[in-house]
Amino acid sequence: MSGGGRGRWAGLAARPLVVALLLGGLWLWLRGQELDSIERRTINADYLLRATREHLWLTVVATLAVAALALPLGVLLTRPALRRVAPGVLTVLGVGQAVPAYGVMVLLTLRFGVGFRVAAVALVAYSLLPVLRNVVTGIGQVDPALVEAGRGMGMSRAAVLWRIELPLAVPVVLTGLRTAMVIGAGVATLATFVGAGGLGDIIINGIKLGRTPVLVTGSVLCACVALALDWAGAVAERALSPRGVS
Repeated sequence: MSGGGRGRWAGLAARPLVVALLLGGLWLWLRGQELDSIERRTINADYLLRATREHLWLTVVATLAVAALALPLGVLLTRPALRRVAPGVLTVLGVGQAVPAYGVMVLLTLRFGVGFRVAAVALVAYSLLPVLRNVVTGIGQVDPALVEAGRGMGMSRAAVLWRIELPLAVPVVLTGLRTAMVIGAGVATLATFVGAGGLGDIIINGIKLGRTPVLVTGSVLCACVALALDWAGAVAERALSPRGVS
């Protein structure tokens, strides 16, 4: 591995350290607090682990759904037959993303009620644009000469897509997925308003009950989840990108 490569991997190693320091600092701070019975109902291992699992599960499911939708749609929008409509589709989705995620959740509850499904659909709608834009951009920036060379070697359009365009677009696509995952981790805190649980439950409990330790615990855990997911996305981006492509 080159010196630059080692440096990039070393830089990634700093993020888990930051998460560990945040969690350690939170633990030490809570140990110095005199928690009352109400605060202990929330600040305990079982409750915190359950809320964190719910938060992670919602974020990961939404990100996978976004990938399943954005990748094929992005590929279609880069094909000659649909390339002209790509800017219009991205513009429409951009307008949709301007609608607050909580508003999307509320509108969905009018039709589907509350629960995990409503929160997941809202996260997908809110996170789709960054991934779709990066798929279109990543494939669109592939050197046309490489595409023509592949065609000249007798490759079909499908073979050129799978063996040239998509591999070269991987870094940009993964950046979009990483962005969507971090966005989802933040927006997932709103899932508490539609009965989908997650770390938003802790934050809202802290606000409603006026308990600072509860509010701080929920906020720090949410930040740690976002940092951890961003780190995981960065590792995947480094590992899956073709060699020689940064």
